[in-house]
Amino acid sequence: MTSHRAEQTLEGKVIVLLGGSGFVGRHLAQHLLAQGARLRIASRNPQRAYRLKPLGNLGQVQFVRCDITNAESVARALSGADALVNLVGVFAGELDAVQGSGLGKVAAAARGAGISALVHVSANGADPDSPSAYGRSKAAGEAAILAGFPGATILRPSVLFGPDDQFLNLFAKLIAMLPVVPVFGPDKRLQPLFVDDAALAFTTALADPARHSGKVYQLGGPETLSMLELHQRIAAAQGRKGRFVPLPDAASAAFATATGWLPFAPLSRDQWRMLAAGNVLPGEHPGIAALDIAPRPLALFLDRWMVQYRTHGRFGTTPAANLH
Repeated sequence: MTSHRAEQTLEGKVIVLLGGSGFVGRHLAQHLLAQGARLRIASRNPQRAYRLKPLGNLGQVQFVRCDITNAESVARALSGADALVNLVGVFAGELDAVQGSGLGKVAAAARGAGISALVHVSANGADPDSPSAYGRSKAAGEAAILAGFPGATILRPSVLFGPDDQFLNLFAKLIAMLPVVPVFGPDKRLQPLFVDDAALAFTTALADPARHSGKVYQLGGPETLSMLELHQRIAAAQGRKGRFVPLPDAASAAFATATGWLPFAPLSRDQWRMLAAGNVLPGEHPGIAALDIAPRPLALFLDRWMVQYRTHGRFGTTPAANLH
């Protein structure tokens, strides 16, 4: 839980969640609202976050339309605010404008608005020499933020999971629907982090900007899993034996190249490059323990979350019974 100090520090503060209508923003908003912060959800599509309104008191949540590539739009969203969390991220499209060097506009607007705390959510794998355009753009975004707002805190989470994510649920749907499931990068390792633990880390950084000013933190869960192990755990939690076909790297790369340009492709070429590099924390910066947070393992939640994918749902037999 967040410390009493954090509650005192954040109560009544106007905090802008730039890109706050997404998966991570919804979870972070719940943490901040519980501590008395006043939220301004700024997004191209703020209506996606309307479900958060009942969680706050009267006047505690505000929604504004904002285009992160437009300096005037960002400046209006930050007017009168105390703190900012930048959550905007994309996997395709105008990477540099949205999450790369274009973030200089965000840093300048934050400085101009007198923001006292800026938390920038980057990604594990942010590297100017990354094989993926995504990783290079994330590194450029960090540099732009720190150049314009040196007191910002940079947080690099590994892949995030939660009950409403598009990560576990994607694999869960495929396992429930298909008799045989191909596994891309079966030996590639991940260090998944529970989204609420990530939200707690963001909140901690916001609550004490002096302590975390200018620092970079790498955030990961308590265990590492290969992609194949992750699929196997999901299947077991569904009460399914699961039949998997581990794909060689060459086949995965060829599939991503051939189909990645399609609108609903499961894996783009750039995403394959990220997956091929793995998503385990390199350890060059302090981790989540430095923020006094003990991350929770996937096993704590998976059986409960997979109930909806079991045969007959909650009225079916338990996973252990099905696997015998």
